[in-house]
Amino acid sequence: MPVSTSDRITDRITVTIHAEDPLGRAGVVSHLQRQPAVEIVPPVRDRDGRTAAADVAVMLMDRVDDRAAAELRRVLRGGDQRVVLIARELREPELLTVVEYGVRAILWRHQATEGSLAKAVRQAAHGEGVLPPDLISRVLGQVGRLRRSETASVCTGSASAPLFGMAPRETDVLRLIAEGLDTRQISDKLAYSERTVKNILHGLMTRLQLTNRAHAVAYALREGYI
Repeated sequence: MPVSTSDRITDRITVTIHAEDPLGRAGVVSHLQRQPAVEIVPPVRDRDGRTAAADVAVMLMDRVDDRAAAELRRVLRGGDQRVVLIARELREPELLTVVEYGVRAILWRHQATEGSLAKAVRQAAHGEGVLPPDLISRVLGQVGRLRRSETASVCTGSASAPLFGMAPRETDVLRLIAEGLDTRQISDKLAYSERTVKNILHGLMTRLQLTNRAHAVAYALREGYI
């Protein structure tokens, strides 16, 4: 039987482990240290606070709350780190967040056996995605809703919005909101109609599941858009 690329290991895979729970971390170490092709290495930060990239970073989180999201962004900074995320649960906004950050390999904590974790690490090292079956349907549903929102935005005059993240016109509007301007003042400043400004905000908040203008400004500040 042919051996797939993801199962054929010719080189050693270096792995860093990121977990606040010492018992959880011990379990991940126990699973991976028995894999002859895996070498566990300590995370090393450079002068900018970034973690020097191993082949794969395994991150253990109960939920992707603000603190966990900040750690995830730090590990993924630069866009070239391959991450296996082991999570206890992911609500839809959190799922959107980790996909937007660039995580492509996710395991449920209760399903993270030695075999499944080793396979996920191998696949991540080869640039392949790994998602539990129930998450695949949720991702597809989320993308479908975002696509419908994007189509609606085109129909209402707020086109050019990306599937994830923010478009320049969206950051322009949020930057002015952060400066205290109202809808009329923003429309005058950017030479948009007030309807267009409202449509830009509506499309943005619908796509990223933001509850109000303050939430949108906070998101843009946290993610470095403004």
